[in-house]
Amino acid sequence: MTKDAENVQRVTLKKILEENGSAEYLQSLGLDGRTDPESFKACVPLVTHKDLEPYIQRIADGPPASVLTGKPITNISLSSGTTQGKPKFVPFNDELMETTLQIFRTSYAFRNREFPIKNEKALQFIYSSKPSKTKGGLFAGTATTNVFRNSEFKNATKAMQSQCCSPDEVIFAPDFHQSLYCHLLCGLIFREEIQFVSSTFAHSIVHAFRTLELVWEELCADIREGVLTSRITFPSVRSAMAKLLKPNPELADLIHWKCSGLSNWYGLIPELFPNVKYIYGIMTGSMEPYLKKLRHYAGDVPLVSADYGSSEGWIGANVNPKVPPESTTYAVLPNIGYFEFIPLRENAEEQVQDKVDASFISMEPKPVGLTEVKIGEEYEVIVTSVAGLYRYRLGDVVKVMGFHNSTPELKFICRRNLMLTVNIDKNTEKDLQLAVEEATKLIAKEKLEVIDFSSHVDLWSDPGHYVIFWEISGEVSEQVLKECCNCLDRSFVDAGYVSSRRVNAIGPLELRVLRRGTFQKILDHYLGLGAAVNQFKTPRCVGPTNHKVLQILCDNVAKSYSSTAF
Repeated sequence: MTKDAENVQRVTLKKILEENGSAEYLQSLGLDGRTDPESFKACVPLVTHKDLEPYIQRIADGPPASVLTGKPITNISLSSGTTQGKPKFVPFNDELMETTLQIFRTSYAFRNREFPIKNEKALQFIYSSKPSKTKGGLFAGTATTNVFRNSEFKNATKAMQSQCCSPDEVIFAPDFHQSLYCHLLCGLIFREEIQFVSSTFAHSIVHAFRTLELVWEELCADIREGVLTSRITFPSVRSAMAKLLKPNPELADLIHWKCSGLSNWYGLIPELFPNVKYIYGIMTGSMEPYLKKLRHYAGDVPLVSADYGSSEGWIGANVNPKVPPESTTYAVLPNIGYFEFIPLRENAEEQVQDKVDASFISMEPKPVGLTEVKIGEEYEVIVTSVAGLYRYRLGDVVKVMGFHNSTPELKFICRRNLMLTVNIDKNTEKDLQLAVEEATKLIAKEKLEVIDFSSHVDLWSDPGHYVIFWEISGEVSEQVLKECCNCLDRSFVDAGYVSSRRVNAIGPLELRVLRRGTFQKILDHYLGLGAAVNQFKTPRCVGPTNHKVLQILCDNVAKSYSSTAF
């Protein structure tokens, strides 16, 4: 399929437009049944979620109609909602489910070639959020919930020898904390059979083993007695676990001995699960900061990054699973959607001579097709999906690293809209991550780590300045924290930032150290809104509209430092 990606793209677009030609949205754009890429690009505008919101809202409110797709949409996915502070509605249908399974099967085939697994069990930290109904009676849940609840998902995981060691009652338990405890317990009961450990995001795997550090003795007690702790209160979960739990003092002693013998929990995963071949989950982009801790738990077990997609749909599969997560690329599957790419000419303005009219400069470069991208260049991804999104700006920035036959292999760089900016400065999520990495080296010397971090642009102060929030694993001296604050300020190397700081057009960076458990409160806040842990991503930049999260951060500041770097 990737040998002739250009032709596959044409066929895929034709199929999408034929199946959905009767949709009101496409009818209004005057395509008149044409399905070629040229007509499509001439008639259909580039859109963001905001442009489609009124259409999606109508679908959610009912009655069923062909608004964006030929066949009415039956499910709504809630995106993780940590980017803009509230969940977005995105259409979900059987066709999107089929592309999901295709991505899963493809990457599994490549993974299994490198790390063959026996048909046994997997320790999967997967959770399903509380599904709700929209006004029009559509089922609404996170994208992962829509996938897990689909009958096809079960059959696919059986075929891929990747069955979760926990019963469904645990995955669909209404309380995340109880669900996580039972996942850990099931993993330990079946410890010899576990072939890999996974979750949607690396964050969830780290969170699970941080929890294990706190509850391992309680887990041992449950295994020893064969009785589930009273902290698990849901009858359905208790009865499902009762079928698995039998008194097993030998296993309890073994786990107790292994946990007691670890040095600072290094190599916890292979110690407890001796037959694990790899650890699997999305590890790129905003998940990269968790890799250091994940490697600590993993010891010498390989980390394999999962595939590239979003609530809106899938894009590519990891077909080189042996590559470390920091270098992971994703081969775009040319038949799961129609893809375009807007070239990001970072310094286009500077290259244009002064004589040229400024309005010409601000014109965005024209999108190029899947097979027209160039190695080494960065692009914004445009998706036309099987679920009613046409020329949809995903907001992701990717870099083309190479080709798999004729389809590009993409590296995820950052979200385009996540910017720290006061005036002429522009810093992305990646820039923030690099600054934090640089400054954390100073506390690493004291055997401490940053558990999690976020940021905010304070425009109330004059001049405006960056605020970085850190939650640290222990006590750090005042002197080191002052150095960390200066290091953060110096690590933003964007020319606009540096020049503004020098003339005090941007004020000194502020480092606010949070009380332990603050990021857990933020996670609990999102869970309360109906988000699933699977999809939780710590908001790396908290905007002014995200009042609640900003309030949680500001209410939990233990210490604050201002930079003296400039």
